[in-house]
Amino acid sequence: MLTKAVHMPTTPRLHASRTDKETSGFRSPEEEELERKQRELEKLQSELAESELELATLRSELIAFERRYLEVVGSRYAELDALEAQIAESVARSRPTDPSARQKAESARARAQESEEAMGDVGREDSAPGFAPTEELKALYRQAAKELHPDLTSDEEERERRRKAMAELNRAYEECDEQRIRQILAEWRSSPEQVHGDDTAAQLVRAIREIAQVHKRLGAIKAEIDELAQCELCRLVKQVEEAATAGRDLLAEIAARLDGRIEKAGDKLRDVCKAGGQP
Repeated sequence: MLTKAVHMPTTPRLHASRTDKETSGFRSPEEEELERKQRELEKLQSELAESELELATLRSELIAFERRYLEVVGSRYAELDALEAQIAESVARSRPTDPSARQKAESARARAQESEEAMGDVGREDSAPGFAPTEELKALYRQAAKELHPDLTSDEEERERRRKAMAELNRAYEECDEQRIRQILAEWRSSPEQVHGDDTAAQLVRAIREIAQVHKRLGAIKAEIDELAQCELCRLVKQVEEAATAGRDLLAEIAARLDGRIEKAGDKLRDVCKAGGQP
């Protein structure tokens, strides 16, 4: 007679815990792909923000340099062109039967008007504002661009809203207005449109489309930077910088030469007027 209890083998705890872990941690292929795409998009957001910063900085530097150029050099060209127009008109008045003199006067006056229009509101007495963004301002711009860039959404209505915000951001950056950028960012974060919620499939499709848009924008930024780098104004900036490295002020040198030409043109105008071309 058997009196000893028979012990049945139990299921190992290891198998049970592994099964529980696998069950609780299960993710669908769509969820895993969404996570990968979101990581890729996050990386691209940083790259896009950096590229937008580079482009905005280059644009702002060129605008600031153009203002300085107009103040120092452009104003003198405008003055010289105005004097030369007066000389040509005086000569034409002294030769009423000479069609070539009249044509030269008309051409000189047209050139003088173009120079005056190019000057806009810039005057020799005005001080052209400089562009000197701090590292804090650049970091703030990067953060704002990452959050509100129009190519980070596939919804067209949302893109338009972001385009307007991005345009404001770029203007504020150009003016080195840190407070305005903080305000734009705060308003953006607190807007009700920032609340979203979709299923996994929709989020995945949106992420894929947004990645494609970011790649497209990165290509456009590179093309624009390359184009700006080849423009005449950018080449002049490089020449000025190279001269400064050598201890020279290239714009001041150009201005000095123009001052000499302006003085000679003034003398010539007086001579022409004395010779019979007095208005």
